Amino acid sequence: MSNNFVRPQQPHQLSPQFPHYENITLFGPPTMRGAIVFSGSSHPKLVEGMCDRLGMKPGSATLGKFKNGETSVTIHTSIRNKDVFIVQSGSEKINDSVMELLIMISACKGGSAKSVTAVMPYFPYSRQSKKKQHRGAITARMVANLLHIAGVTHVMTIDLHASQMQGFFKCPVDNLVAEPLLARWIRVNVPNWREAVVVSKNPGGTKRVTSLADALKLSFGIVTTDRRRAGTAVHWNESAMFEQLRLDGAYETHDLVQTALSADADITPITSITIEPKAEAGKSSLRRTPTNPLQRRANGWSEPAGSHPLSKSMRAGSVIEPEVPLEPIRTEASNCKEEPEQLSADESGAEEYTDERARNVIHGRLVQGHIVDETHPSPAMSATSHSTWRNRPPSEGENDDVPSHMMSSFMSTASSTRNKDSEHSHALGGTYDAAASSEDEEEDLKNPELETMVTLVGNVKDRPVFIVDDMMDKSASWIAAAETVVKRGGATKVYCFATHGIFGGDCLKEMSSCDVIDKIVITNAFPIPEHKLAQVGGDKLVVINVDNLLAEAVRRNHHGESMSQLFMHYD
Repeated sequence: MSNNFVRPQQPHQLSPQFPHYENITLFGPPTMRGAIVFSGSSHPKLVEGMCDRLGMKPGSATLGKFKNGETSVTIHTSIRNKDVFIVQSGSEKINDSVMELLIMISACKGGSAKSVTAVMPYFPYSRQSKKKQHRGAITARMVANLLHIAGVTHVMTIDLHASQMQGFFKCPVDNLVAEPLLARWIRVNVPNWREAVVVSKNPGGTKRVTSLADALKLSFGIVTTDRRRAGTAVHWNESAMFEQLRLDGAYETHDLVQTALSADADITPITSITIEPKAEAGKSSLRRTPTNPLQRRANGWSEPAGSHPLSKSMRAGSVIEPEVPLEPIRTEASNCKEEPEQLSADESGAEEYTDERARNVIHGRLVQGHIVDETHPSPAMSATSHSTWRNRPPSEGENDDVPSHMMSSFMSTASSTRNKDSEHSHALGGTYDAAASSEDEEEDLKNPELETMVTLVGNVKDRPVFIVDDMMDKSASWIAAAETVVKRGGATKVYCFATHGIFGGDCLKEMSSCDVIDKIVITNAFPIPEHKLAQVGGDKLVVINVDNLLAEAVRRNHHGESMSQLFMHYD
């Protein structure tokens, strides 16, 4: 007996929620058969939103700790020959989160999983992606190596601090971006967003700012702070060698000065020093301008030659002048007094030439991270002033005693004009790193004895401003940039945007209490503790969900689809 039963055909209709499926019938969310999503302990709410979007439940696993602090992981779901996705973001206990992720990857790899993908919305230690000191560590590369050893086959993250970090990994990396989500929020919630200006709070975030500005077809600007510390740009005649020459008369001999400024050293000092021959052969005298620090002891030396070992070791050829000397903030009137003849000759040409772009460069003073007016008293130590290697004004006294540790060796580490603990200090004594991280900038802005010069490049007058960066960790640089664009630039409103709201310390409380900041817009890629959310009053903090972005990335990865559409902007 033949079976002639025919199943009735179902109408081929397209589900409005999932337009990427064509010519098939959907009776619910897209199928994720053969895939399983596990949640770490760092951000369970994010995983719940992702699984709700994917139409599945998170995998069953037990995460705990032994009494001695060791992490324990137990997988209760079969993962054999399945695509495993482990979602683990950052948290306040970042080291525990990293170790927990590594153990989960190893457990899934040992359970015969087909592939193990680490979904890390915030990649830990991403700010330590380069060696900043001679004995520093590239910690981000070490974390990438640990993931590879644990057995990860794919990594997903959002807005790496430096995109070139993808080269640290030995597996494919999907560096998703939250820029389309931020741009969509701007279009919907900012009334006059077409008149806005996108501003970077430091030169390191310029590429990120210009990308958002190009997507919204807006202008952009840059806020830079002068991070030069006291004593970092010391002239050669203010160096440790000449401090010894002028502070203690016991070492200021004629032969020592002549040796340091010998004829075989072919240099051009800052102040004019001319040598006039006398009648006697082999002798010379020094003529110095009043600004030369050697003038105070030009005569009267009586110690014999060779009484100090520095007379044979110091050479003027080893003295190097800085490339860019420090200058005061306002120097319009000072240049007219120094060279009146040259100014009068070029006066007619200077009046005819005007640079319109120079009007969009505004300077200001920052003391303890806040904008102050010109009448505000300057602190004792200023980043725009000239100081010596002992953090005091130059030529403070003639008879100051040299410390004992400075007398032990001319090449002593204490004689350096730079702070050895600073991350800017070059390992081989070279110049400072131009792309210094924001950590040192935050310390400078919080220092009550340090004055910083801030420069705003761009026209923000009577316009809203979008200050954009990849993370919010400390508040000093955000508040300084916001006060600069409002009090010095004349901006109407300030919106602060970031992908990762880390909010270390009292950052969220300080930014929410700042009067010049109108909105703080972040994503939920990094979990915000409840006690910090309670510090924000009103609706000043806006959190954009990235659940759908990560869920779609997981679905496309499982089905082998392209990720290109996740980087596109949609109105």
